[in-house]
Amino acid sequence: MTAQTLDFLRELAQNNNRDWFQTNRKRYVAAKAEFEAWVGRVLAGVCSFEPLPTTDVKDCIFRINRDIRFSKDKSPYKLNFSAAIGPGGRHSGRIDYYIHLQPGNESFLGAGMWQPTPEHLSKFRQEVDYNVDELKAIIEADAFRAYFPEVWGETMKTAPKGYSADHPEIGLLRRKQLFFMHRFTDKEVLKPAFADDVVRGCQLLKPYCDFLNYLFFDEVNDAVLM
Repeated sequence: MTAQTLDFLRELAQNNNRDWFQTNRKRYVAAKAEFEAWVGRVLAGVCSFEPLPTTDVKDCIFRINRDIRFSKDKSPYKLNFSAAIGPGGRHSGRIDYYIHLQPGNESFLGAGMWQPTPEHLSKFRQEVDYNVDELKAIIEADAFRAYFPEVWGETMKTAPKGYSADHPEIGLLRRKQLFFMHRFTDKEVLKPAFADDVVRGCQLLKPYCDFLNYLFFDEVNDAVLM
């Protein structure tokens, strides 16, 4: 990643309007092409431990245009480049690896339970209640905690319905979201090894993503086959 891409996004934040964007379209095209090439490197690295034969880079990249139909903020453009790496790309519908590139030390890699359906949240809590060891072995592993020291997302103030406030895993049961993020400084983004570092983070996230994907999607399919 080069400074020119971060500079474009930084200036876009100060000039978030169509006239400026059209005047600087060539810069946008160059920055987008660089981001796509970089995502291609990350995708190739992820495919070394998680085969994604039907996933193309173009399927992973999110549009820079904002959906402003139902928003009070009518700014037409996002202030970042972003991508989701999973089966088929950003529309996989599964738990995938989310990459967010934004200057001001706001870039990050993340994955996890972010906006679960009521059914998925119920399954998660049931799994925590009956069989929490597998999840804790993943998210409490030393390498995982070192790379993802913080948990992101909403937490209930009280115990969820059906669970006691003194449950030994009440901290996890109260989670409405359980999303892990690793932030990158602008200096780290510009390093030659940035893509390799993101791939390493994805590899650390894989067991957690696999856990959630099986719980939310694959377990149901296995039950049907049985």
